[in-house]
Amino acid sequence: MGILISVHPKLPTRDMDVTKRYYQTQLDFVVAGEYPEYLILVWDDIEIHFFSFPGLKREENYGQVYIRTNNIDRLYHSLLDKKVKIHPNGHLEMKPWGQREFSLLDPDKNLLTFGESVRVEL
Repeated sequence: MGILISVHPKLPTRDMDVTKRYYQTQLDFVVAGEYPEYLILVWDDIEIHFFSFPGLKREENYGQVYIRTNNIDRLYHSLLDKKVKIHPNGHLEMKPWGQREFSLLDPDKNLLTFGESVRVEL
């Protein structure tokens, strides 16, 4: 077994309460830790950390996370059912690199891309 075991991205947020509400109500994350100017949210085995950045300019934020899933269709349709806004250029589609993916932007314009590997038969 290797010495690296997991990665937990850290993303900026202008407002912890807005971020917490979005991730809990729209994406089913739960709070794993809440501290002054720091927030940890989890959903299944995915853990995302947020740090306070009140001066963040949304149009200058390039925070991104790629999250793998084992049932992209179920996830995508469950988010659509909840009226979660999908990125205008990020609807579910097959990518040339063998992933079915879709993307969305959180309230601070952090890009979340969800993907599932697709076995291509030759």
